[in-house]
Amino acid sequence: MNWDIVEGKWTEYKGKAQAQWGKLTEDDIDQIEGRRDELAGKIQTRYGKSRDEAEREIDNWLGNS
Repeated sequence: MNWDIVEGKWTEYKGKAQAQWGKLTEDDIDQIEGRRDELAGKIQTRYGKSRDEAEREIDNWLGNS
């Protein structure tokens, strides 16, 4: 799936993102506003992962959404 779709429909994907990354708070999800780089940064912060790991997780999530 193309990230532009997720970004354009972020309100629909917020719940899916929070289900995938349960450590993200509602404030985190709201701050992301569909921006992939913000999502990767929040994953890094909350889970202590590298940028590459966060990006891979997002790619896997997109493939399963």
